[in-house]
Amino acid sequence: MPALVLLGAQWGDEGKGKATDLLGGSVDYVVRYQGGNNAGHTVVVGDQKYALHLLPSGILSPGCTPVIGNGVVVDPSVLLSELSGLNERGVDTSKLLISGNAHIITPYNVTVDKVTERFLGKRKIGTTGRGIGPTYADKINRVGIRVQDLYDESILTQKVEAALDVKNQILTKLYNRRAIAVGQVVEELLGYAEQIKPYVADTVLVLNQALEDDKVVLFEGGQGTLLDIDHGTYPFVTSSNPTAGGACTGAGVGPTKISRVIGILKAYTTRVGAGPFPTELFDEDGEALRRIGGERGVTTGRDRRCGWFDAVIARYATRVNGLTDFFLTKLDVLTGWEQIPVCVAYEIDGKRVEELPYSQTDFHHAKPVYEMLPGWSEDISKAKSFSDLPKNAQNYVKALEEMSGAPISAIGVGPGRDETIEINSFL
Repeated sequence: MPALVLLGAQWGDEGKGKATDLLGGSVDYVVRYQGGNNAGHTVVVGDQKYALHLLPSGILSPGCTPVIGNGVVVDPSVLLSELSGLNERGVDTSKLLISGNAHIITPYNVTVDKVTERFLGKRKIGTTGRGIGPTYADKINRVGIRVQDLYDESILTQKVEAALDVKNQILTKLYNRRAIAVGQVVEELLGYAEQIKPYVADTVLVLNQALEDDKVVLFEGGQGTLLDIDHGTYPFVTSSNPTAGGACTGAGVGPTKISRVIGILKAYTTRVGAGPFPTELFDEDGEALRRIGGERGVTTGRDRRCGWFDAVIARYATRVNGLTDFFLTKLDVLTGWEQIPVCVAYEIDGKRVEELPYSQTDFHHAKPVYEMLPGWSEDISKAKSFSDLPKNAQNYVKALEEMSGAPISAIGVGPGRDETIEINSFL
């Protein structure tokens, strides 16, 4: 049962799309198991660049079946727009499967997300405003709308009425917004039903049968470990579980079926949105990382905050995910620095701390303790093997591997599909 989980080992934006795409040609199914269109993957194939927001990266690999699992929240308008865009570019999207148990992001979820974030002012979380959090809240509160509800107008209407009973009170009395009409929402959602219907399936059954038939299934996390609702820098997190355990609940497979867990690490660190970030840079180095690395959110369009590599959070990611391998991305971005700082520990209240503090207060006040590693000036984008890298680049990779607690099995040396050094096969 060759099932692999591939996830971000930092705050997201580590280059999961490139890693998934690299494996896509060797796997039978690629499954998104959490999140929604608040996550973006950039995949470069030849001279073509694809920005995916909701669809699994495997949709670009012929022969691979892309799956949106039950743990994902789906905005139908975004889904259909993304499918249309790929079809216009000649990409076959007909194999896509969507779980009937996945929850729908409704228009009122988007409205609530935007007005709530605006109302919070300086205390805002930094959400994308796409309705992700409110949709997961509805799911937990048992007033959510699922994909399968689009095919029973009576049930859909009842559920929308139940959800709006409370939301309209909040919108009108707290936020001074107009109430949302039940009929308008139902009509809009029903308008998507027939277009989505060819893709809807019992994905739990499909995936488990695939594993029983020795098919290779890759589970793809949408965000990074430090954005996990339980294990991230709460409350500055997403509303689901991108960690490895989320693959089991978000796709409906048992943990004993997972054979390998691959963490994606950027050779430095970035994050989008609010929240603590110990190695964040506010100087010329930070601006250089942002410019050279093209650090702008695929989905949000926001500039990413940039900082040096943080080995403390890498070790944490290894622990909470049970990582078996790392895929190190964007090593090429660091070319040109004479010395490269790496955070090996934190200083908190005058004490050296080598593990991620469980206290949010402590983490917020953590100061990075750096170790300086020699840099390199040679162009590494054409490197095809580890030995092709300059000696200092090799030493940098080895140091990160030792500090992070799991072997680095692949290295990204450029944005292209073929600009990857594979040290150990993931399959």
